[in-house]
Amino acid sequence: MKDKYSIHVQLQCATCGAEQFDFNEDKSFVKCMTCNREYQNGYDELVEFNQERIALEKEQITHEIATDLKKDITKSIKDAFRGNKFIKIK
Repeated sequence: MKDKYSIHVQLQCATCGAEQFDFNEDKSFVKCMTCNREYQNGYDELVEFNQERIALEKEQITHEIATDLKKDITKSIKDAFRGNKFIKIK
């Protein structure tokens, strides 16, 4: 159930807006594959430039995820107590 509620935001280059990057193993080096811009602080700098985009994506799907999560939790609780003659959930 946890993976169902994870969020993935495609990061964009601050210079050209491309979404394809070349990373080293520890992401300390990031280079845009379109305009060749190199991010001096690596992945952290790229995330910093994308904070507005991340916030917008988060805002748009938070309500949707909250609604689905509530339904899933309610169903899980009902399933857990199904057949129990002492506890009734409506």
